[in-house]
Amino acid sequence: MITMEEQQSLFIAVGRRLSRRVTAYAVGGTAMMFHGFKDATLDIDLVFESAVDQEVFKRALIALGWESMDARIVYGGKRNRPSMFQLGDARFDLFVVNVVNFTFSEGMKNRSVQTRQYGDNLFLRVADPHDIILMKCATDRAKDKEDVKKILERSTISWSVLVEESKQQALLGDELAVLELGCFLEKLDNEMNVPVPQEVLNELFKMVEFQVKKRITRGKK
Repeated sequence: MITMEEQQSLFIAVGRRLSRRVTAYAVGGTAMMFHGFKDATLDIDLVFESAVDQEVFKRALIALGWESMDARIVYGGKRNRPSMFQLGDARFDLFVVNVVNFTFSEGMKNRSVQTRQYGDNLFLRVADPHDIILMKCATDRAKDKEDVKKILERSTISWSVLVEESKQQALLGDELAVLELGCFLEKLDNEMNVPVPQEVLNELFKMVEFQVKKRITRGKK
């Protein structure tokens, strides 16, 4: 596990090695640590806006002794796998724009208002709690449900932001985003006693119905 103190030290070391300014978005457990939702994470997840920025960051990691590893070990055959680097028990997962099924959209970027600077060249923008929830619902692991439960208990969430961003993700190519969010929230409500407004679930599943009907209509043409 990587503690907040260890994570800070890693970012400082990388920031000193960067050849130019790089901005990245902290997501997953990394973002949760910055928001104070958890004390440690298994890996450091970052999203870059370009492959060029990712490459500059990778070169800094390699200079510090980090070694590349096969992302298929963790992500299997999933699309949009990250570049992964490991040193001891610590790991970086470096994505470019797409995080497996999710696109780090303009809305997500705009909501990432918390910024951390390390040295002159490394700027980290921290994903908003709404967007941490959305990306975790795509993986739907037991620990992700626990993480989202913590977020919902410790922060004020606008359900409409979750619904609208799931619609946006569907428009950007992740057609299952609305269904994944609806099923994930329903499980939180039923299995973990996390209250989710019924009208939110109704809206999500109505959208899923509409998507299915639209696909059937297209198939008949």
